Amino acid sequence: MVQASDMSNAEWQIMRVIWTMKEATSSEIITAMQQKKKWSESTIKTLLRRLVQKEMLMTQKVSRHFIYRPLIVEDDAMIQMTSEVFERLCSMKKGHTVSELITDMPLSQSDIVNLQDILKQKMTTAPEAIACDCLAPASCERCAE
Repeated sequence: MVQASDMSNAEWQIMRVIWTMKEATSSEIITAMQQKKKWSESTIKTLLRRLVQKEMLMTQKVSRHFIYRPLIVEDDAMIQMTSEVFERLCSMKKGHTVSELITDMPLSQSDIVNLQDILKQKMTTAPEAIACDCLAPASCERCAE
């Protein structure tokens, strides 16, 4: 299975361009990337080759051009990446982390309404407290509370 976590930060930047364009030639990708980054053409082509090897992109030769298309959906990749980060966190601290992220991130009014709806629904089945899943519960500050 394709794993978004297998992408480096540089590869992620390339994927963002391709996700936006839906499909693109190497020339189009190089032009778009060089407007944002001071990367050489060979660096961008190396990143494209790696993404093809990792099965994040497919490529098709059409006359003298290579056309690149994503094999992983952007939303799926974002959810996969954030889920992997949150799996590493203490379960008792995830809510606080989400709160901090929401506080710091720009959100549209429709995003906020959507979050309110999700939280309202989640409230109906939410436990009073989250159980500790720390590796050393005896040393956990939160467990001692």
